[in-house]
Amino acid sequence: MLKVAERWFERRAMPDGVTWLYEPHVDSFLRCNMWHVRGRHRDLIIDTGSGLSPLRVAIVGLVERPVAAVATHIHYDHVGGLHEFDVRLMHRLEAPRMNPYREFHPLRVSDFPASFRDYFSARNPELSDLLIDALPSAAWKPEDYEIVSTTLTRLLDEGDVIDLGDRGFEVMHLPGHSPGSIGLWEARTGILFSGDAIYDGALLDIMPDSNVADYVRTMKRLRALPVTIVHGGHEPSFDHARMMQIAADYLRSKGA
Repeated sequence: MLKVAERWFERRAMPDGVTWLYEPHVDSFLRCNMWHVRGRHRDLIIDTGSGLSPLRVAIVGLVERPVAAVATHIHYDHVGGLHEFDVRLMHRLEAPRMNPYREFHPLRVSDFPASFRDYFSARNPELSDLLIDALPSAAWKPEDYEIVSTTLTRLLDEGDVIDLGDRGFEVMHLPGHSPGSIGLWEARTGILFSGDAIYDGALLDIMPDSNVADYVRTMKRLRALPVTIVHGGHEPSFDHARMMQIAADYLRSKGA
């Protein structure tokens, strides 16, 4: 019997006005990194997690200005709290899929295809069927889990800029993991918020909407980017040298 979590979200201050938020009770496979960036005129939330518990409650005291929420892509571990925000942004290729939301969004290992079940078993033989180790609330039931559909208030394209007043993030279209995957690039600081285009873990190009040829092009593009730090959609942040290694390993695995 799972206990109710005392606190669902954790957060950690990072350099350059960035705060890392995550859900420690969600299995690492689904544990999306959420990022808060403080700006002069408005703040930015990049990805919104599973939606198992309200994100807006967790950022009280952190957000002091109007806030815009950006989804790096459509997958459920990144858009669960998107509906909670008044300003919602996503690449135009995937935005229509948010309303109605009909994407695959299981919380049980047994609901995944066999290939994923084998992956879970190899990674953690002790893992239970449920991909959380605590309850978000006493009344919560796994069968009630759903992603709330929502419409986007702004559609993003390659080269668009999200302006926070004193800093701006350029939209990079980085398809491969999904058709509308994006990154947010700040040239002044060398910060890249990369979503699931690249992170320090096993990159997934076997999703129903993945495309290996697109992923190869994305990796080649990223190798030319002079990043200082990459804040990915999963796993810890990493530097330019590690990004180059991850990209090289992926390209090598595809014979590219």
